[in-house]
Amino acid sequence: MEILTEQDVRKFQDDGFLVLDGLFSAEECDALRERAGGLVARMDVPTHCRVQFSTGHEEQLKSQGNAEYFITSGDQIRFFFEKGVFDDKGEFIVPRERSLNKIGHALHAYEPLFKSITHSPKVQNVVKKLGLTNPVVLQSMYIFKVQCTLVMLVTPHQDATFLHTEPLGRVTGFWIALEDVTLDNGCLWFIPGSHNDGITRRFVRTPTGTFPLTDFIGRDQTYDDSVFVPAPVKKGSMVLIHGEVVHRSAANTSNTSRHAYTFHIMESKDTRWSPENWLQPTNKLAFPSLYT
Repeated sequence: MEILTEQDVRKFQDDGFLVLDGLFSAEECDALRERAGGLVARMDVPTHCRVQFSTGHEEQLKSQGNAEYFITSGDQIRFFFEKGVFDDKGEFIVPRERSLNKIGHALHAYEPLFKSITHSPKVQNVVKKLGLTNPVVLQSMYIFKVQCTLVMLVTPHQDATFLHTEPLGRVTGFWIALEDVTLDNGCLWFIPGSHNDGITRRFVRTPTGTFPLTDFIGRDQTYDDSVFVPAPVKKGSMVLIHGEVVHRSAANTSNTSRHAYTFHIMESKDTRWSPENWLQPTNKLAFPSLYT
């Protein structure tokens, strides 16, 4: 049974995003949440590696952009934190389970439950309908979006800024809601059709031996709030995200969390992965085929 209709494919091509309701069961979502909780309970992150995550230009350069912990995480499972969760000695000032922005970037490779979802027949079915012939998995993330106490907004951005290919348009994000996602708890917002306008900045590795380890080329545009449309979804739904569509999420101002599992897939046929991207395949973990 095909999950995407021809109308769905056209809508994705037109808008740059698409909501697929109820693709995964509540039991599958709960299993991923439980496993993520187990990883958090056992996490042991050295003080000097407690890296705050941001999509903002200056914040990113001050935090993950100059941290080897981030740039070498493509073949690891590592923990990234929200702003303001540590004291000046790097100790937690909030409960650990409420401190995290995300876990990344190789859950799909080393964690069986996350691997089974990433490579599931449902995902493969969608990818085939989108016309990809040699899809590979680039990275994966578990995103927490904890409620109430912290800012936790994600500024407008394009995934191709961080995951650049030649030609563009070869990367797609797969974003799975593990809980109901609402306007109040930080749903995704998109600018429909913005994937047709190219990108305005890139996040790149700097030459070996220079500091910081990464930098931005160019700047993001500014966008009027009125051009964004929200995408609230129910638990188990999956959102397809074109690599160049502009999207963001607001702070979680509710009293409920908004956990999600997301990963990125690239069409590798006739595609050049930029050697300047922060994320690079390694001897330990090449980009695995979706079909393995």
